[in-house]
Parts: sequence; C-alpha cells; structure tokens
Amino acid sequence: MLNSIKILLKQVKQYKTAAFLTPLMTGLEVLMEILIPFITASLIDKGINSGSMPNVIKYGMIMLMMAFISLFFGVAAGTFASRASSGFAANLRDEMYTNIQRFSFSNIDKYSTAGLVTRMTTDVSNIQNAFQMCLRIAVRAPLNLIISLAMCIIIQPRVSVIFLVAIAILACIIIFLMGRTTAAFRRTFRKYDNLNASVQENVSAIRVVKAFVREEFENSKFVKAATDLYEMFVKAEKLTVLTMPIMSLVINGCIIALSWMGAHFIVDGYLTTGQLTSLFSYVMNVLFSLMMLSMIFVMITMSTASGQRIAEVITEEPDIRNPENPVMEVKDGSVSFRDADFAYKRRIVTYDEDGHEVITIEDVTKERHEETLHDINIDIAAGETIGIIGGTGSGKSSMIALISRLYDVTNGAVLVGGVDVRNYDLTVLRDAVSVVLQQNTLFSGTILDNLRWGSPDASEEECRRACALACADEFIERMPDGYNTMITQGGTNVSGGQKQRLCIARALMKKPKILILDDSTSACDTATDAKIRKAFREEIPGTTKLIIAQRISSVEDADRIIVLDNGTIAACGSHEELLKTSEIYREIYETQVKGGGDFDHPQ
Repeated sequence: MLNSIKILLKQVKQYKTAAFLTPLMTGLEVLMEILIPFITASLIDKGINSGSMPNVIKYGMIMLMMAFISLFFGVAAGTFASRASSGFAANLRDEMYTNIQRFSFSNIDKYSTAGLVTRMTTDVSNIQNAFQMCLRIAVRAPLNLIISLAMCIIIQPRVSVIFLVAIAILACIIIFLMGRTTAAFRRTFRKYDNLNASVQENVSAIRVVKAFVREEFENSKFVKAATDLYEMFVKAEKLTVLTMPIMSLVINGCIIALSWMGAHFIVDGYLTTGQLTSLFSYVMNVLFSLMMLSMIFVMITMSTASGQRIAEVITEEPDIRNPENPVMEVKDGSVSFRDADFAYKRRIVTYDEDGHEVITIEDVTKERHEETLHDINIDIAAGETIGIIGGTGSGKSSMIALISRLYDVTNGAVLVGGVDVRNYDLTVLRDAVSVVLQQNTLFSGTILDNLRWGSPDASEEECRRACALACADEFIERMPDGYNTMITQGGTNVSGGQKQRLCIARALMKKPKILILDDSTSACDTATDAKIRKAFREEIPGTTKLIIAQRISSVEDADRIIVLDNGTIAACGSHEELLKTSEIYREIYETQVKGGGDFDHPQ
C-alpha cells in the first residue's frame, strides 16, 4: 500500500505548490474559525452580561473581521485544492495512457479493455476525490480537533476529559471498521470492470444485437452486472454506515455530559455563561471534526483499492522494449523464420487473503498442445508475394504478428532484412512493416486525416495515389466532400469493403518494405480484390507482400503459398504445385470451386 502511495504521489509534479498551499490556507482558515468562539465568550461576559455596548461593538467587529478573513482563506484553500486534485488526476490519466501506449500485445492481453477503462475513469476519480479531501479535510479536521481541545483545556481542563474519552472510543471503532471494509471495497471495484465490459461490448456491437433481436438478453447481462455491483457496494457500505449512528450517539452523549457538568461548574463559580457557550461551540467543532475524519476513513478505504489498481498500470513494464544498441535501418523486405515457436501466455487472476487482485501471466510453451506456432522455417525474398492460407486457428495472424514484433517468439528467431527483429529499434521496424489487421479500424476525422496516420506530412496527391492503388479512389470521389468527408467513430458511415480499402491505402502511405494484409480484402468483391492485387504487382514490385486470405482466388497468383495447419507449415509452393502435392490445399480449392464460398478448413 505504501509503495502504491509513493508511485501515485510522484504524479503531483507541477501541482506541488498548489498542494502545499492548500493545507496552509486551510490551517489559517481553521485558526480564524477557532478564535471566533473565544471572542464570543468575551462578547457575552464583557459586553452583554455587563451591559457594555462599546464592548459588544468592539468584539462584534473583531468577530466579523475574523469571519471575513476565514472566508478568504477558505476560498483560497478550495481553489488550490481543486487545482491540485484536478491536475493530479490529469497526470495520473496521462501517465497511465502513456504507459499503455508502450504496452506490447501481451501486456494488453494481461488487462481487459474494460478494466483499463475503469482504472482511467472510476479509479482516477476516486483518487482525485480522496486527494482533494486529504488536502483540505484531512488537514482541517485534525487541526480543528487539536486546537478546539486546546481551547477547551484553557477554558476548563476538567471538562476536556469528556472529549478525550469520546475521541478514544471513536478512534477504536474507526480502526476496526477500516480493516473490515478495505477488502470489501477492493472486490467492489472489480465489479466495475464487469459493468464496463457489458456496456462496451453492447454499444460497440449494437448493430449485431439489433440484427439478432438480442436486446433483452443484453439487458439481462447488464442488469446482472449492475446488480452484482449494487450488492457488493451494499456489503461494503454496511460497515461504513455504522460510523454515523455511532457518531451521533457520541455527540449527544457529549452534549448531555457537558450540559450537566457545565451547570454544576457555573453554580460553583468555576465557569461563566460565556465560557459555557464557547465550550458548546468547541464541542461541536471537536465532534464535527470527528465526523469529517470518519468521512475521510470511508473515502480512503474506497480509494486504497483504486490506487493499487492505478499503480499496477503505471508500473507495468512492457514485455517488448528496444535493445540497448538498436539497429536503425531495415536494409530490405526479406523475411526469415528460423525454428520459430510461439504460444500465447495464459492470464491467471487470483486474490490474496486481503482481497488484492493478483494477475499472473504463465508461460505455456512447454505444453505442446497449447502452442500456436511450432517449428516455423521459411525464407522470403525481398519483393516476393507470399500467400498464407489455412483453417481458423491455424496460426496465420500469429505468424505475421511476429514480423513487426507485436509479439516475440518463444523460441527461435524471426529475421527482417537479415537482422533479428529483436535487435531493431521498434519504431524503425514498424515503420518498415505495414500491417492491415483483420479488424479494420478508422478514427473520427476526415478521410485525409485517417490516411495521414500512415504519413503525417503526406500531400493530398500522395494520399490520392495510395487510394488509387487500394481501389478506394472510386468511392471517395463519389462522396459529397471527397477526401474531406468526415468518418464517424469506428467508421460506421462506410461499408466493410470501403473501410478495408481505406485501411490498405493508409498502410501504403508508409511506403513500407513489407506489406501484410491479414484477410484485409474479405469484404471486397472478387473483381476489386483482383484490381488491388494487380496494382500491387505493377506499382510496388519491390515491396514484400504477405497476403493472408480465406479465398484461394486472393492468393493463387502469389509467388508462393504457405499452407498452415495446426500451427505448422504443412506445405509451401505455387498454386499449381500445391494442387499436385498438398491434399489440404486441394481440398480447400475443390471446396471453393464447387461451393463458391470462402474457406474454413473442414474438420
């Protein structure tokens, strides 16, 4: 816990001054407030009870001035606290987001998308509120408590015993409850992940939900996640709510005890009416401070779990990093796999005895049946066009992910330009390798904005040429605003085939040495697919092209075709050679020729 606090406090950064001034202003505000009841006693005893109007005016003006000074310090403290806490939250989000950008795919696999969203929203908001409360209330309440007790002792030491007993009782209760509720709140915030996952999945796939008329099913999933969260919060809050009735009981007990003792002291001449009035003010200050401390207890309990979750993301080390002396140039687009094995790591979530979430990533390479790729050996020359085909789960996407080092091999090596990819600077390597993934993603902005993801300084003419190669120019020019047409979030205002062609054009903008298309023309008609392949063959002959496809027609004119089966290379050769030598390829071909459909390797 202390380690997490240190990690989080490093993000205060440029807001240290505001964070320092907040408790200072709060302290001065409290000092003014505490002195007002003391002046009130003088106003009653020396002014009202003695019938001296000048003293009433004098002490009244002093109280008014102190109230305005207290107001000034209070406003200043609130302003500085807001600035410090908001800036702290912004820095936390920025630090998390920056580190997430450095994550490799395996790091991203470790945390769910919904979990990361929860940490950057709900968890950061909890920390922001707790930080602001600590800067103000955590300073104000103890100061108010200590100074009020000091004033009570000055006025009448024997009466102060009441407050000391009350504080001791409440401190024991708060410590006991805090230990019990911390673990409950940790479990509660994990339920937020499930709720966010339900919302995210439903909203992003709303068209599928409506197409299959599954609104009621999705609603029941959301209701279950919301109900689970509600039940966990109720369990956690059951203990924390006990503080308020206990606090009220102690407050009422203190008031009764003070009234009884104060009456006796006044009768015996140990206390004046003004002093008793001040004591009542101070007892309310003391007990109000205790109530604020109980609020801090609840907030800190909630934010402790959030802080640990945020610290996990900030301190997460990327699995894939630059070497110490990276190679800064990719000579050519040749690719070699040397005895390459690869397996996805297993994500395991457990909880320790205190309710902490413990995420571990277990290596499964020793379990042969869980390997995605095994013993991959092949050399691809620069400028060669390679088709990759195979059934679902055969390892096609995993194989090409190793080339741009989105994952690292578990054994063996992958070479690009004759150099092990692990020796390259990551930016240099990934700039030389353009990948159009299976799940095409466009971002909010114009078509030109999306194309320039591949080359930020590209001219419009360069964008037009890339779109011509990807056969995207024909539909762009029919749009009312052409290349300045706005793309909505997720590219929902263009068809699947149009989205694929824009993504291919974006990849071409990098002028890569290696172009990888991961089933990236599946939504295009066969004529458009053929045009794209013809353009690649004629316009970028020096670029190595790796084309993953389900359709034989998409790869049959490739220089070579790799047939993957169960994570291994089952066959490799030209279309004609494979028809003669590979039973798997021949079955695929015959299935598609007879059925006219795409291939998913029959079992």
